[in-house]
Formats: sequence, C-alpha cells, structure tokens
Amino acid sequence: MSQTFQQSVITEFRANAGKVGGPFEGADLLLLTTTGARSGKPHTTPLGYVRDGRRLLVVASNLGAPLHPDWYRNLLAHPTVRVELGGEEFDSLAVPAEGARRDELFARVVAEAPGYAEYQDATDRVLPVVVLALPDPDAAAPPITSLADKLVEVHTWLRGQLRHVHDETEAHFAARAGHGGDGEPPAPGLGMQIRQRCLSFCQALEFHHTAEDGHMFPTMEGYHPHLRDVFDRLREEHRSIGAVQSALADLLADVAIAEPDRFRAELARMTEELTAHLDYEEEHILPLLADVPWPPAAPPRIRPEHGLSEGVERALNPL
Repeated sequence: MSQTFQQSVITEFRANAGKVGGPFEGADLLLLTTTGARSGKPHTTPLGYVRDGRRLLVVASNLGAPLHPDWYRNLLAHPTVRVELGGEEFDSLAVPAEGARRDELFARVVAEAPGYAEYQDATDRVLPVVVLALPDPDAAAPPITSLADKLVEVHTWLRGQLRHVHDETEAHFAARAGHGGDGEPPAPGLGMQIRQRCLSFCQALEFHHTAEDGHMFPTMEGYHPHLRDVFDRLREEHRSIGAVQSALADLLADVAIAEPDRFRAELARMTEELTAHLDYEEEHILPLLADVPWPPAAPPRIRPEHGLSEGVERALNPL
C-alpha cells in the first residue's frame, strides 16, 4: 500500500467513523498507531482485524512478504499502541501470541478471513498474530476535573500495570512448574506477554519521571521553596527506582529460564519502592494541584499561584 493511498484510507476512516470505500468497503478495519522503534515518532497504519471476544486480532502479514511490517517491529519496541475502531479511540497493550496459542488464534483469523492463509503460504516466516485488548466497559473512570485528579489517574495506571506483571509472572512460573518433567510439553507461552507488559510499564514510568524532573518539579519548586527537601527526595527516588527497573528488565530478557525466587524478590523490591514513592508524592504534591483545572486552558502559561508550566501536561501523560 503506497503512502499516498494509505493516508487517503486514514483520512476517509476518520471522516466517516471507521467506514471506507474502495477495496476496503465493508471490511473490518482499524487504525493502529505505533511509536517508531528508532524514530520515536507516531505511525498510523490501517489494518484488517478479527474480533475474538473482548480482543481484536491483527496479523503482521505484510501481504506475505519475507520481512515483518514496520508496525510490528515498532510495537515490539513500544508495546503501548493507539487503536481507532469505528468512532472509538483507546490505548491498548499489543501482545504477540506465542506457540500453540498463536496457532490457535491464527486458525481463528483464517476462519473469518481465508486470505491470511494465502499470505502464510507465500512466506517462510511465521506470521505473527497480535492481540489488542478492548477497553473494559465496566471500568468507568472517575471524572477528571483537576491536575490532582490527572496525577492520580497516572499513578493508578502504574499501580495497575504492576499488579498485572505480578499476576502474569506467577501464571508463567506456575505453568513452568507444571511442565517440569522429562518429555513434558513446554509451558504455555506467557513470556512475550510479560515482556510487553513490563516494557510498557517501564517506558511509561521513565517518561513520567523524566517529565516530572525536567518540567513540573523545577517550576513548582520555584513557587514552593519550602518543599525543596520534598522535591529532592522525589528526584532521588526516581534514580533509585530506575536502577531497579533496569535489573528487572535484565531478568525479563530470560524469563523463560529465570530463577523464580530471584525474579520475585526483584519484583517485590521494586513494587515496595514504587508504591512508597507514589504514596509520598501524592501526600505532598496533590494538595498543590487540587485547585488547578484539567484539562489546562489553552495556551498553557505559567500560573504563579500554582507553579505550573507548559511541561506539566507532558509530565502527567505517561502513555
């Protein structure tokens, strides 16, 4: 698909709540926005999908070409993606399926869209099947009317991702333990799911902390010099947590053979430090932001009474 034609599909999709004509008329189509693996820039790609319960399945077919498409390489580097589906838009964690699970989901796709079998026959590579979770319709978020609410939303997301990493890690180790004998089949593949979850969490946390250190804290500190010790402590904790993240990422690179007790110890230490850090930040920073409206008025300006700057929005949006 040429860049010009692809952009025309994107434009038509957005103008008509997901409906397009031409060769894609009547097709199940979504827009997937990934972050460039090398450029760091957003890239939007129209893709066919198959709905599987509360999940969307997309295949990195590249029309049967010998190499994976760019959007697939992007999501391996940056797992958090933006999905446009009809008139709806949401963030999702992109997780390629593994092993037998991949084969099961590919068969599910082919049952609805037989053309993907032809793409698989045309190449020696195994076409990846990527799972995109739909938003939980019952998880209604509280209204966000202040900058304090926005900060709490970010912290709640981070805490939730940590819980998912814990749950998925325990499921992985339990599966390994259940298939430990000679001649037993391999454990169910959760390695990629854990990797993608942790990578998404670590990238979001790093961005959030970098933006706080570089934009929000310096501005607020200028208007609240009596809290200098608070900001110094938060910055030091950012460095400490960053070191734990690196250790955990190294372990995850070999999660299939990771030693469970060591892995759990690192994860527990990181969770304890991060939770204490978020609690401390909320205790001291939230009162300063409670009366600041969100979203901010445009254009953003420094507000001396609250100590805000143009970098605040970036500091409070991890995804």
